[in-house]
Amino acid sequence: MPDTTPDDLPALPVTFRPGRTRAVLIVLAVLTFATIAAVGMLLGGLGAGERLSFVLTALLLAGVLLLLARPHLAADDDGLTVVNLTAKRHLAWPEILRVNLRHGDPWVFLDLSDGTSLPALGIQPGIARQRAIADARALRALVEARSGALPEGPRD
Repeated sequence: MPDTTPDDLPALPVTFRPGRTRAVLIVLAVLTFATIAAVGMLLGGLGAGERLSFVLTALLLAGVLLLLARPHLAADDDGLTVVNLTAKRHLAWPEILRVNLRHGDPWVFLDLSDGTSLPALGIQPGIARQRAIADARALRALVEARSGALPEGPRD
C-alpha cells in the first residue's frame, strides 16, 4: 500500500494485512506440519495410533500458526470489516472515530462511537514498520473521508 494523503484515498475495496508476517507464519505452518508428520512416519517401532498422534499434533500446531496469519482489515463502501484471530466484526464508517497507531503499539486500535476501543491486528508494525505506518495513514484517511470524523494530527 503506497503512502496516502486525504486527497489521495485508496480505491475501495482495499484489504490491509501484515503481509510479511503472514507469509512467515504460513511457511512455518507448512514446514511444521511436514517435519512433525515425517518424523512420526519415519520413527521405527511406532504403532498406527502413535503415528496418527504425530499427524494430529502436526495439524494442531499448523492450525494455530494459520490462525495467527488470519488477521486483516477489509474496507469497502459499507464500512470496515475487522478480522482478528478468532473474531470478525463489521463496522459502518460512522462507528469509527479514530485510527491510532502510537509508537510501541503492537497493532492499530480503533476508537469507536460506543466509547470502546477495538484492536485491529490487520495492521502490525512488527516486521514492516513503514508499511504499517502507511497502511494506518491510509485507513485514517478513509475513516476521515467516510465517517465525517475531524482530521487529527499524526499519531504514529
